[in-house]
Amino acid sequence: MGACWSSRIKAVSPSNTGFTSRSVSRDGHDIQSSSRNSSASIPMTPRSEGEILQFSNLKSYSYNELKMATKNFCPDSVLGEGGFGSVFKGWIDEHSLAVTRPGTGMVIAVKKLNQDSFQGHKEWLAEINYLGQLQNPNLVKLIGYCLEDQHRLLVYEYMPKGSVENHLFRRGSHFQQLSWTLRLKISLGAARGLAFLHSTETKVIYRDFKTSNILLDTNYNAKLSDFGLARDGPTGDKSHVSTRVMGTHGYAAPEYLATGTISGVCQIRSPHCQE
Repeated sequence: MGACWSSRIKAVSPSNTGFTSRSVSRDGHDIQSSSRNSSASIPMTPRSEGEILQFSNLKSYSYNELKMATKNFCPDSVLGEGGFGSVFKGWIDEHSLAVTRPGTGMVIAVKKLNQDSFQGHKEWLAEINYLGQLQNPNLVKLIGYCLEDQHRLLVYEYMPKGSVENHLFRRGSHFQQLSWTLRLKISLGAARGLAFLHSTETKVIYRDFKTSNILLDTNYNAKLSDFGLARDGPTGDKSHVSTRVMGTHGYAAPEYLATGTISGVCQIRSPHCQE
Protein backbone atom coordinates (compact mmCIF):
# COMPACT_ATOMS: atom_id res chain seq x y z
CA MET A 1 0.00 0.00 0.00
CA GLY A 2 1.24 3.48 -0.65
CA ALA A 3 0.51 7.03 -1.52
CA CYS A 4 -0.95 8.49 -4.65
CA TRP A 5 0.35 11.89 -5.64
CA SER A 6 -2.32 13.75 -7.62
CA SER A 7 -0.79 16.70 -9.44
CA ARG A 8 -3.42 18.96 -10.97
CA ILE A 9 -0.81 21.65 -11.45
CA LYS A 10 -0.38 24.92 -13.27
CA ALA A 11 3.09 25.65 -12.01
CA VAL A 12 5.17 28.76 -11.83
CA SER A 13 7.45 29.02 -14.84
CA PRO A 14 11.23 28.95 -14.30
CA SER A 15 11.52 32.58 -15.36
CA ASN A 16 9.00 33.68 -12.73
CA THR A 17 9.83 31.68 -9.62
CA GLY A 18 11.48 34.47 -7.68
CA PHE A 19 12.46 31.93 -5.04
CA THR A 20 14.10 33.39 -1.96
CA SER A 21 16.78 31.26 -0.35
CA ARG A 22 15.36 29.36 2.61
CA SER A 23 17.25 26.55 4.29
CA VAL A 24 15.95 24.27 7.00
CA SER A 25 17.77 21.50 8.79
CA ARG A 26 16.63 17.89 8.59
CA ASP A 27 14.95 18.16 12.00
CA GLY A 28 12.84 21.06 10.77
CA HIS A 29 14.70 23.94 12.45
CA ASP A 30 15.18 27.11 10.44
CA ILE A 31 18.79 27.91 9.58
CA GLN A 32 18.04 30.81 7.31
CA SER A 33 20.39 33.23 9.06
CA SER A 34 23.43 31.08 8.37
CA SER A 35 22.42 30.44 4.77
CA ARG A 36 22.01 34.14 4.10
CA ASN A 37 25.55 34.72 5.35
CA SER A 38 26.77 32.17 2.81
CA SER A 39 25.53 33.78 -0.38
CA ALA A 40 28.33 32.14 -2.33
CA SER A 41 26.80 28.70 -1.80
CA ILE A 42 23.08 29.52 -1.92
CA PRO A 43 21.81 32.31 -4.20
CA MET A 44 19.03 34.52 -2.91
CA THR A 45 16.80 34.32 -5.99
CA PRO A 46 17.45 31.35 -8.30
CA ARG A 47 15.26 31.82 -11.37
CA SER A 48 16.61 29.70 -14.19
CA GLU A 49 16.22 25.94 -14.50
CA GLY A 50 19.95 25.49 -14.01
CA GLU A 51 19.98 27.50 -10.79
CA ILE A 52 16.96 25.69 -9.37
CA LEU A 53 18.56 22.30 -9.99
CA GLN A 54 21.99 23.39 -8.81
CA PHE A 55 20.78 24.71 -5.47
CA SER A 56 18.05 22.14 -4.80
CA ASN A 57 20.09 20.01 -2.33
CA LEU A 58 18.76 16.91 -4.12
CA LYS A 59 20.45 13.83 -5.57
CA SER A 60 20.45 13.49 -9.35
CA TYR A 61 19.61 10.00 -10.66
CA SER A 62 19.87 8.58 -14.14
CA TYR A 63 16.84 7.04 -15.79
CA ASN A 64 18.46 3.59 -15.79
CA GLU A 65 19.15 3.86 -12.06
CA LEU A 66 15.51 4.53 -11.24
CA LYS A 67 14.45 1.88 -13.72
CA MET A 68 16.53 -0.63 -11.76
CA ALA A 69 15.28 0.64 -8.39
CA THR A 70 11.64 0.06 -9.39
CA LYS A 71 12.10 -3.32 -11.11
CA ASN A 72 11.80 -1.73 -14.55
CA PHE A 73 8.74 0.25 -13.43
CA CYS A 74 6.91 -3.00 -12.90
CA PRO A 75 3.09 -2.71 -12.60
CA ASP A 76 3.35 -4.65 -9.35
CA SER A 77 5.37 -1.74 -7.94
CA VAL A 78 2.72 0.91 -8.63
CA LEU A 79 1.70 2.80 -5.48
CA GLY A 80 -0.76 5.15 -7.12
CA GLU A 81 -1.78 7.22 -10.13
CA GLY A 82 -2.16 10.96 -10.54
CA GLY A 83 -2.42 13.68 -13.14
CA PHE A 84 1.37 13.80 -13.37
CA GLY A 85 1.76 10.06 -13.90
CA SER A 86 2.35 6.87 -11.92
CA VAL A 87 4.12 6.47 -8.57
CA PHE A 88 6.31 3.38 -8.16
CA LYS A 89 7.85 1.70 -5.16
CA GLY A 90 11.65 1.54 -5.28
CA TRP A 91 14.74 1.06 -3.12
CA ILE A 92 17.91 3.02 -2.37
CA ASP A 93 20.72 2.81 0.18
CA GLU A 94 19.74 4.67 3.34
CA HIS A 95 23.10 6.39 3.76
CA SER A 96 24.55 6.95 0.29
CA LEU A 97 21.12 7.27 -1.41
CA ALA A 98 22.50 5.14 -4.23
CA VAL A 99 20.09 2.79 -6.00
CA THR A 100 20.04 -0.76 -4.59
CA ARG A 101 18.65 -4.10 -5.67
CA PRO A 102 14.85 -4.16 -5.28
CA GLY A 103 13.90 -5.44 -1.86
CA THR A 104 17.06 -4.21 -0.15
CA GLY A 105 17.79 -0.88 1.50
CA MET A 106 15.33 1.95 2.11
CA VAL A 107 11.95 2.10 0.38
CA ILE A 108 11.23 5.17 -1.76
CA ALA A 109 8.42 6.43 -3.96
CA VAL A 110 9.31 7.33 -7.56
CA LYS A 111 6.90 9.57 -9.46
CA LYS A 112 7.27 9.18 -13.23
CA LEU A 113 5.85 11.67 -15.70
CA ASN A 114 3.42 10.13 -18.13
CA GLN A 115 4.53 11.28 -21.58
CA ASP A 116 0.87 11.65 -22.58
CA SER A 117 0.04 13.70 -19.47
CA PHE A 118 -1.39 17.20 -19.74
CA GLN A 119 1.22 18.20 -17.18
CA GLY A 120 4.95 18.25 -17.71
CA HIS A 121 8.29 19.93 -17.22
CA LYS A 122 7.05 23.11 -15.53
CA GLU A 123 5.20 21.11 -12.89
CA TRP A 124 8.23 18.88 -12.32
CA LEU A 125 10.48 21.91 -11.94
CA ALA A 126 8.09 23.70 -9.58
CA GLU A 127 8.16 20.70 -7.24
CA ILE A 128 11.96 20.80 -7.14
CA ASN A 129 11.96 24.58 -6.70
CA TYR A 130 10.22 24.31 -3.32
CA LEU A 131 10.77 20.86 -1.87
CA GLY A 132 14.38 20.97 -3.03
CA GLN A 133 15.08 23.74 -0.54
CA LEU A 134 12.43 23.41 2.17
CA GLN A 135 12.57 20.67 4.79
CA ASN A 136 10.17 20.26 7.69
CA PRO A 137 8.72 17.30 9.62
CA ASN A 138 5.30 18.08 8.12
CA LEU A 139 6.40 18.33 4.48
CA VAL A 140 7.05 15.18 2.45
CA LYS A 141 10.77 14.84 1.80
CA LEU A 142 11.96 15.03 -1.81
CA ILE A 143 15.15 12.99 -2.11
CA GLY A 144 16.12 13.36 -5.76
CA TYR A 145 15.13 13.73 -9.38
CA CYS A 146 15.87 12.53 -12.90
CA LEU A 147 16.25 14.85 -15.88
CA GLU A 148 17.31 12.83 -18.90
CA ASP A 149 16.09 13.33 -22.47
CA GLN A 150 12.29 13.33 -22.26
CA HIS A 151 12.25 11.62 -18.86
CA ARG A 152 11.12 13.55 -15.78
CA LEU A 153 11.02 11.72 -12.44
CA LEU A 154 10.93 12.65 -8.76
CA VAL A 155 12.12 10.52 -5.82
CA TYR A 156 10.36 10.91 -2.45
CA GLU A 157 10.45 9.33 0.95
CA TYR A 158 7.97 6.45 1.16
CA MET A 159 4.77 7.14 3.09
CA PRO A 160 3.47 3.70 4.17
CA LYS A 161 -0.03 4.77 5.25
CA GLY A 162 -0.85 6.55 2.00
CA SER A 163 -3.10 9.59 1.78
CA VAL A 164 -5.78 10.82 4.16
CA GLU A 165 -8.24 10.64 1.27
CA ASN A 166 -7.74 6.88 1.00
CA HIS A 167 -8.52 6.36 4.68
CA LEU A 168 -11.60 8.57 4.56
CA PHE A 169 -13.22 7.38 1.35
CA ARG A 170 -11.90 3.91 0.49
CA ARG A 171 -12.88 0.66 2.10
CA GLY A 172 -10.79 -2.45 2.52
CA SER A 173 -8.23 -4.14 4.74
CA HIS A 174 -5.48 -1.80 3.54
CA PHE A 175 -7.21 1.34 4.81
CA GLN A 176 -7.79 1.65 8.53
CA GLN A 177 -10.76 3.71 9.66
CA LEU A 178 -9.33 6.73 11.41
CA SER A 179 -10.23 7.26 15.06
CA TRP A 180 -10.98 10.77 16.28
CA THR A 181 -7.64 10.80 18.06
CA LEU A 182 -5.83 10.05 14.82
CA ARG A 183 -7.91 12.59 12.92
CA LEU A 184 -6.93 15.28 15.39
CA LYS A 185 -3.28 14.25 15.17
CA ILE A 186 -3.38 14.40 11.37
CA SER A 187 -5.17 17.77 11.37
CA LEU A 188 -2.59 19.27 13.72
CA GLY A 189 0.26 17.90 11.61
CA ALA A 190 -1.18 19.35 8.41
CA ALA A 191 -1.77 22.68 10.17
CA ARG A 192 1.85 22.74 11.33
CA GLY A 193 2.96 22.19 7.75
CA LEU A 194 0.88 25.16 6.60
CA ALA A 195 2.11 27.29 9.51
CA PHE A 196 5.71 26.58 8.48
CA LEU A 197 4.99 27.52 4.86
CA HIS A 198 3.19 30.71 5.88
CA SER A 199 5.82 31.78 8.41
CA THR A 200 7.65 35.08 8.10
CA GLU A 201 10.86 33.32 7.06
CA THR A 202 9.33 30.98 4.48
CA LYS A 203 6.37 32.85 2.92
CA VAL A 204 5.13 30.12 0.58
CA ILE A 205 1.48 29.80 -0.45
CA TYR A 206 0.73 26.07 -0.80
CA ARG A 207 -2.45 26.34 -2.94
CA ASP A 208 -3.40 22.65 -3.06
CA PHE A 209 -4.51 21.77 0.47
CA LYS A 210 -6.74 18.68 0.24
CA THR A 211 -6.92 15.19 1.69
CA SER A 212 -5.25 13.47 -1.28
CA ASN A 213 -2.17 15.66 -0.76
CA ILE A 214 -1.84 14.92 2.96
CA LEU A 215 0.30 11.78 3.27
CA LEU A 216 0.82 9.62 6.35
CA ASP A 217 3.92 7.86 7.62
CA THR A 218 4.00 4.69 9.72
CA ASN A 219 2.89 6.57 12.84
CA TYR A 220 0.19 8.59 11.05
CA ASN A 221 2.24 11.77 11.08
CA ALA A 222 0.85 14.07 8.39
CA LYS A 223 3.03 15.54 5.64
CA LEU A 224 2.00 17.89 2.84
CA SER A 225 2.88 16.81 -0.70
CA ASP A 226 2.46 18.10 -4.28
CA PHE A 227 4.02 21.55 -4.53
CA GLY A 228 3.39 22.19 -8.21
CA LEU A 229 0.78 24.85 -7.40
CA ALA A 230 2.90 26.53 -4.72
CA ARG A 231 4.15 30.05 -5.16
CA ASP A 232 5.97 32.70 -3.16
CA GLY A 233 3.79 34.75 -0.84
CA PRO A 234 3.65 38.55 -0.63
CA THR A 235 7.02 40.25 -0.27
CA GLY A 236 8.05 43.67 0.96
CA ASP A 237 5.11 45.93 1.73
CA LYS A 238 2.65 43.88 -0.33
CA SER A 239 -0.28 42.43 1.62
CA HIS A 240 -1.54 39.99 -1.03
CA VAL A 241 -0.97 38.46 -4.43
CA SER A 242 -3.51 38.78 -7.23
CA THR A 243 -3.93 36.22 -10.01
CA ARG A 244 -6.53 34.15 -11.77
CA VAL A 245 -8.29 31.26 -10.03
CA MET A 246 -6.93 27.77 -10.50
CA GLY A 247 -6.90 24.44 -8.64
CA THR A 248 -9.12 21.46 -8.01
CA HIS A 249 -12.86 21.85 -8.50
CA GLY A 250 -14.89 21.53 -5.31
CA TYR A 251 -12.41 23.27 -3.04
CA ALA A 252 -13.38 26.91 -3.52
CA ALA A 253 -13.20 28.96 -0.32
CA PRO A 254 -16.48 30.67 0.71
CA GLU A 255 -14.69 34.03 0.85
CA TYR A 256 -13.91 33.76 -2.85
CA LEU A 257 -17.40 32.62 -3.82
CA ALA A 258 -18.93 35.51 -1.87
CA THR A 259 -16.62 38.32 -2.88
CA GLY A 260 -14.67 37.23 -5.96
CA THR A 261 -11.40 38.15 -4.25
CA ILE A 262 -8.82 35.96 -2.54
CA SER A 263 -7.18 37.08 0.67
CA GLY A 264 -4.26 35.46 2.48
CA VAL A 265 -6.73 33.63 4.72
CA CYS A 266 -8.68 32.40 1.70
CA GLN A 267 -5.54 31.02 0.11
CA ILE A 268 -4.72 29.11 3.28
CA ARG A 269 -8.15 27.50 3.19
CA SER A 270 -8.49 26.72 -0.48
CA PRO A 271 -6.44 25.39 -3.40
CA HIS A 272 -8.61 27.38 -5.79
CA CYS A 273 -5.85 29.86 -6.14
CA GLN A 274 -4.23 32.47 -8.21
CA GLU A 275 -1.34 32.26 -10.58
